[in-house]
Amino acid sequence: MSFGENLQYLRKQKEITQEQLAEQLEVSRQSVSKWESGQSFPEMEKLLQICNMFHCNMDTLMQGDVSQAFAKDSYGYDKFKNTFSRMISAGVGILLFGISLMMLLCGAGIEEDMATAAFFVLLIVSVMIFIVIGMQSIRFNEKNPQIEDFYTEEEKERAYKHFIIGIVVGVGLILTGCLFVIMADARLEKLQLADKMQVEKWEYYINGIFMMIVTAAVSLLTFTALQKEKYNIKGYNKENNPSPEKKKRDELIGKLCGCIMLISTIVFFLIGILKEAWRYSYLAFVVGGILCAIAAIALSRGDE
Repeated sequence: MSFGENLQYLRKQKEITQEQLAEQLEVSRQSVSKWESGQSFPEMEKLLQICNMFHCNMDTLMQGDVSQAFAKDSYGYDKFKNTFSRMISAGVGILLFGISLMMLLCGAGIEEDMATAAFFVLLIVSVMIFIVIGMQSIRFNEKNPQIEDFYTEEEKERAYKHFIIGIVVGVGLILTGCLFVIMADARLEKLQLADKMQVEKWEYYINGIFMMIVTAAVSLLTFTALQKEKYNIKGYNKENNPSPEKKKRDELIGKLCGCIMLISTIVFFLIGILKEAWRYSYLAFVVGGILCAIAAIALSRGDE
């Protein structure tokens, strides 16, 4: 913003007229009008007086954007987005924890039917969370399709640093899980257990612990990504005021991902029931999620 725009913004925030501002600065109304229109600039003495009057620094007044200092979260955007991030991360964590629990229960000797039932209980909980927060998000977006960017540059910079830390920790956890599996499998081979039931038991434990680590990592990565996206007010406004072409693409992505996850669910049951390989059947959801992500990215390239 220019000096004139900043001055006009500050004056309106104080709810004073050009005449009132002119009186306080001991100048004519015409002088204030020329400052705001960019026809002239005040002397250094008046600039300092303006900075003191509106509690802003000289750099911001002359070539910055004073509106950022006065922007407010009038719609509860930050609070809602924090809740949204926590709920989505919790839903993802509960879903993955259900897979981990199913494997650990199988390793503990619990019947596969019971272990699978435990998984589906947590699956239902996670789906309910997604539905509730999803409906709340749709309602919030409909009520507030346009949000003024009230975050400061310092807040955005701090959020980006947290994002980097979250990504590093999340990826580190996944790599740690992979290392654990490699070392555990090597140890299992050295034991040379003759009892196949014992081998299967330990494989369940190894996969279960690995999925626990993955659960922590993916939950952290999900929360970190959503928190970073929270500060993208421009993207939020664009998302809620889409072009007709983007609306069609979004509908196509939704239908495509719905079909992919439906197929993944069918494959999950087929592998588990027909092949009696419940410990591997969860991979159907992993593959389905990856395919959904690829489809969404490929179809959204036109939005850039």
